[in-house]
Amino acid sequence: MAERRSGAAEGLARLSEWADAHLSLLRSLSTGMAVAGVLVLARSVRLTAKFTSAMDIPAKFVEKNVKLRGKLHHITEKGLEVEHIPISIPFVTAIQRKWQSKGLLLVRLAGVELAPSGMAWLQQELKPKQMIWFQLLGREDVALECLVLVNKGRFLSVCLNEEILRQGLGRTARIEGLHHDSRLYWKLHKRLLRAELKALKKNKGIWKEESHSERIRDRISNNKFVRTLKQFASWFRSSV
Repeated sequence: MAERRSGAAEGLARLSEWADAHLSLLRSLSTGMAVAGVLVLARSVRLTAKFTSAMDIPAKFVEKNVKLRGKLHHITEKGLEVEHIPISIPFVTAIQRKWQSKGLLLVRLAGVELAPSGMAWLQQELKPKQMIWFQLLGREDVALECLVLVNKGRFLSVCLNEEILRQGLGRTARIEGLHHDSRLYWKLHKRLLRAELKALKKNKGIWKEESHSERIRDRISNNKFVRTLKQFASWFRSSV
C-alpha cells in the first residue's frame, strides 16, 4: 500500500515538473484555444445575424453567392420585401434578439424583366409570410439581385426567376451584379433563356399576345383595300 502511494506521489511530482518546464507552451495552448473560441463565436454571430438592409450583408456573402432564408411580407413593383430569417444557434441567437433591429430586405428577381401579368401571378402564387430562399448574386444600392427559390412539396423547389419566364410572364434581362464575362453569369443566363424559349415556343403569356398582334398586322397589310390605299398615297406624294 505504501509502495502504491509513493508511486502516485512520484507520478504527481513528475507531472508537476513537466508542467513547470513547459509552462510557456501550456500558456500558448490556452491562449490559442481562447482565440479559436472567439473566432468560432464571431463566425457564429455573423451566421446568425439578422440582416435588415442590403448594406448589412458582408461583401463576402455576395461574392460567394450565399443562399439566405427569409419570410415574404410584400410584393411591390420594386421587388419582394423579405424578412431575413437567420440560422438559429442556442445562446447566441437568444443574446442577439435583444439588440437586433427591424427591417425588410428588397429582393429582386435577377435576370428577369417582369411583365404586369408577372406581378399578378406572383401575388396569386405566393402567400403572405411564406418562407423563401434567395441566393445572392449582386447588390445595387438598397436592392439585392437574387435567384429566388420556393419549396413546392417536401422534395421539390421552384426557381421563380425561371418559372416567370417559363410561363411567359416576363423577359430575360442582364443579370446585375455579376461580371458579364464570368462563367456563372453565362450559366445562369442560359438557364433563363431556355425557360423563355419554352414560353415562346408554346405562345404563352406575353408571347401569345405578341403573336396575336403580329397576325392582325399581317392581315391588315395583306388586305387589298389597304394595299390600294398605300399605292394611291405613294402616287400622290410622287405627283406633288
